[in-house]
Amino acid sequence: MNDVAGDTAGDGLFRGRTVALLLALGILTFIGLLLLGAYAPDLRSGRHGGAHALSDAATGYSGLVTLAHATGRSSRIVRDPHLFNTEDLLVITPEGGATNISTALHGREAKPTLFVLPKWQTAPDPGHSGWVRRSGLIPLFEPIGVLSPGYRFAMRRHRSRGVPLITSTIPSTIRFKSPRPLQVITAMEANQNEDGTTRILHPLITDGQGGTVLAQLGDGPLYVLADPDILSNMGMRDVMNAASALALLDWMNSNPPSGIAFDVSMNGFGHSQSPLKLLFEPPFLAMTLAITAALLLAGVHAFGRFGPIRPRQRAIAFGKAALVDNSAALIRKAGREARMGGRYAAVIRERAATAFGAPARLPDSALDAYLDGPKGTHKFTDLAGAAKAANDRQSLLDAARALHAWQKEKIR
Repeated sequence: MNDVAGDTAGDGLFRGRTVALLLALGILTFIGLLLLGAYAPDLRSGRHGGAHALSDAATGYSGLVTLAHATGRSSRIVRDPHLFNTEDLLVITPEGGATNISTALHGREAKPTLFVLPKWQTAPDPGHSGWVRRSGLIPLFEPIGVLSPGYRFAMRRHRSRGVPLITSTIPSTIRFKSPRPLQVITAMEANQNEDGTTRILHPLITDGQGGTVLAQLGDGPLYVLADPDILSNMGMRDVMNAASALALLDWMNSNPPSGIAFDVSMNGFGHSQSPLKLLFEPPFLAMTLAITAALLLAGVHAFGRFGPIRPRQRAIAFGKAALVDNSAALIRKAGREARMGGRYAAVIRERAATAFGAPARLPDSALDAYLDGPKGTHKFTDLAGAAKAANDRQSLLDAARALHAWQKEKIR
């Protein structure tokens, strides 16, 4: 009878290499799922059109991001609003008036920030992935609502015919052509700061007809660009516009500039801190690597074994010897070893009577006297009495050895 079903020493269903390969594939797949779960928000490309820094569409700003990076300006994409606390120029491109920009305004009164207002309504181009088709201009209340109610101003659009825009208080090398049509700020309502002072709109680039294309809000480095076509991929087609765009960003940036941050969190491509992501970033990355190394070592130790596989023994062995061993084990577990002395003495009596040819049907007392008759070192009755009187294992063992030695002595 076996304590486990089947032959444990037989060949397995799979070879060791097959099992190792399956385990390796399973572990790699699990790690891949963890990485995708942690970094899935960062892997969103944003190449579906739209007016943001990841978009390759005409209304997007990926061309400006690429150009700034290629010219050594260290442009980067910001997906987390917690990273807005930077001294670098932060370019924000909200796509509607309902976008909440309070996180961008908070704490950046003294840090360079550029808001690019929306202009176009678009629809995906079914023939080209990542392209869009302009379906018209968005209502003016959308760009007006981006900075309201903190900043309230009026806007309009008009035909520009592509004439050069007029710059003031900024380097004269920054020259742009008017987009068609041109979207400008015409007036700003009186707005009060928390300290009671009036917010003033300082025109930096105008159209020469009373409209402001680029303005500075107040006395701090907070800027608003009324027409996004100046910086969009559409505007980057012109070499002069592209060079002026880079020069404008450098002028707005901190002194000395160390980089340009383009926000996409307000365009729906942001992400928040994830506990799962912390496992793959410092300082918790060291702990993750240590745990992984420990698991790998444990796996190697589990697969590496010494010597052949030992088959498990039967719970109940075959043969008379096994039966005797099992019976002795039962007596030992029951704690009745010391009470077996009298029965062992009776077995020795019967064997000695047969060997000595004692008369049959003698009572035990007469048989004991008969066995005491032959001369020897010890008498049978004394040894049998000692075996019956044994009260522990050692005394029983000594008495049994003495009886066995007596029997060998008499049979010789």
